[in-house]
Amino acid sequence: MTISVTSAAAAHIRNQISSRGHGLGIRLGVRTSGCSGMAYVLEFVDELQDEDQAFECDGATVFVDPKSLVYLDGTELDFVKEGLNEGLKFNNPNVSAECGCGESFTV
Repeated sequence: MTISVTSAAAAHIRNQISSRGHGLGIRLGVRTSGCSGMAYVLEFVDELQDEDQAFECDGATVFVDPKSLVYLDGTELDFVKEGLNEGLKFNNPNVSAECGCGESFTV
């Protein structure tokens, strides 16, 4: 199982951790939410958890718990700018449908 991070996303993650002043990386997970069933969750990681799996790219580390990894396997984390908006984008090959608001997905 794997998670990949583009160089743009890695730079964004490194910059966010640098601005924050500390942290080992970010944790990517999923939770039950929204009209389609699941939503992505991102948080800074200051301490490793025993079950965390780490994926490193260009000096940025993404941690994923085993329960979330089942839904995230093969996901590419990218950083995109579209007009005035910018942010992390999840290219998840497991998604079968997304809600209209873009906040949740189904696998």
